[in-house]
Amino acid sequence: MIKLTNITVRIAGRKLIENLTVTLNEGHHYGLVGRNGTGKSTLFKILLKTLHPDEGQLEIPARVRIGHVAQEVPSGSMTPLEAVMAADQERLQLMARLEEGSEPEKMADIYDRLIAIDAFSAESRASEILAGLGFSEHMQNEPLSSFSGGWRMRVALAALLFSKPDWLLLDEPTNHLDLEASLWLEDYLKGYPHSLLIISHDRHLLNNVCDRILFLQQGTIKLYGGNYDTFEKTWQAQQETLKAQHAKQEAQRKHMMAFVNRFRAKATKAKQAQSRLKALEKMEKLPDIVYDPEIKFDFPEPEKLSPPLIVLDDVSVGYTPNLPILKGLSQRIDEDDRIALLGANGNGKSTFAKLIAGRLSPQKGEIRRSGKLKVGYFAQHQVEEFDEKATAFEHVIRKASNFSPTTARGHLGRFGLSGTKADVLVKNLSGGEKARLNLALIFLEKPNILILDEPTNHLDMDSRQALMVALNDFKGAVILITHDWDLLASTMDRLWLVANQKVEPFEGDLEDYRRLVLKGEERALKSQKQKSPKKEMTTELKKAAHEAKLKVEGLTASLQKVREELTNPELYHHHAESLTQLLKQERQLEKELILAEEEWLRAEEALEKINEGEGIETKEGR
Repeated sequence: MIKLTNITVRIAGRKLIENLTVTLNEGHHYGLVGRNGTGKSTLFKILLKTLHPDEGQLEIPARVRIGHVAQEVPSGSMTPLEAVMAADQERLQLMARLEEGSEPEKMADIYDRLIAIDAFSAESRASEILAGLGFSEHMQNEPLSSFSGGWRMRVALAALLFSKPDWLLLDEPTNHLDLEASLWLEDYLKGYPHSLLIISHDRHLLNNVCDRILFLQQGTIKLYGGNYDTFEKTWQAQQETLKAQHAKQEAQRKHMMAFVNRFRAKATKAKQAQSRLKALEKMEKLPDIVYDPEIKFDFPEPEKLSPPLIVLDDVSVGYTPNLPILKGLSQRIDEDDRIALLGANGNGKSTFAKLIAGRLSPQKGEIRRSGKLKVGYFAQHQVEEFDEKATAFEHVIRKASNFSPTTARGHLGRFGLSGTKADVLVKNLSGGEKARLNLALIFLEKPNILILDEPTNHLDMDSRQALMVALNDFKGAVILITHDWDLLASTMDRLWLVANQKVEPFEGDLEDYRRLVLKGEERALKSQKQKSPKKEMTTELKKAAHEAKLKVEGLTASLQKVREELTNPELYHHHAESLTQLLKQERQLEKELILAEEEWLRAEEALEKINEGEGIETKEGR
């Protein structure tokens, strides 16, 4: 149990959190929600003890392990697999003690603990987590220095999941993941055996993983049972009830004040008027009604063009001559198309988007575009290229010099950047506001095709909803790459799978694709360098043989320790209960040792047959 009591945090003199009190019970999966800037990340820092509150008390039992993704992403010559396995410090220490060669009785204790923490399956468990987050077997054994920052962030997340802390704290865990890794993570977290606290604007994740919602607003927090949809319905109902209470109280207040004003001067009614004034002063103060500003996106309508907008004829595209990323592309795009690009990172989704956007030229084949075609392309790197010392207004004027100040401000207002927001320096805008500015700049040219590559990474729940509505109202074509399941399901009607250097229609719906991903079949499509079945089987058998050997050694040491204890004559005269327990333990260890030895033998025999070129028999064929 974690308790926060009367927590107050001041940032630059302003109270961000005030008298916050909440108890987090073990075994629950909590979602922490609230508008950007309400203090969600600050609350995480308090729980991690990297920020101390100005007032109040935090109580975390000493035995509780709290885990979060490390700020410093791993790098160097270590491989992703080694980095993940290194997260289990207890296992590493126990293995080091084995290498040192302790006395037999200590060795038995070490093996007992290794078996208890499932240490001998560590490599396979670490590999499974990395595979779920998009790492092929080849990638798992490459040096970390060869990966981008985004992939190394995935390694940090995998290491955290592998360590299985008592409390797992995740801040927007899907922001740097593709759809495939997001689906795997969602499935993993759904079955996480310990306590969980997630900050997320991903409605699908919150609905499928969380059983409690913590709503942070105006410096205070409220707990709601159920998932995000349940919370939203409950909260909206509470707001409607509160509005009715406010209206009723205001009517009572006016009625009482009217009496006071009318009869205060009359001696016969003065006492009653005074009584009404006191009643007004004692009237219960109701909570404020929350009037959240509604965010809307208003996408300008593009010029009507004759179909098709784009036709691809046997196109190949890539970054290096004679080494295409995609080939044999023969697609057509019309103005009413809503196309979702599916496929794991590295398969070529962004390459295809750049081809359609005109950022890449074909290496082979032909692209035919409508004469007046305008393409709007949204990507995260564009946000990083903004002039940090300029305002949103200045960015618009620079790109559309023919705009009057009024027109420029009106255009920004269509993307939720009205009023003073237009004059804030870009460096002081939130991630979501920068994303909205990027959209505003893209729509200056009124594109016929809108290409969005992960547009929701920094958008809050309201902005995501606004984007969903705007896309459905948009009169042009849309090509979307996103990990946001709800955005895909609500706006797209065509699914194209990017895999094996091809872009082809996916035969099925999103649920079919989700099942495909969770079975691991889509990750198999991703592999650019397929290993031979013989080599794959050899690797697996070597791993199984090694794990079985370690298990045999551990059980042998444990059995030896029990048998040594049974040689104590005192047991047979004065400790009948202990003797019975030791004899029972001896029988159980003997059975487990026989099974482990058989497993080791089978793996070694199978390896020998492969090495001799004989192949191996299936279990059913023996």
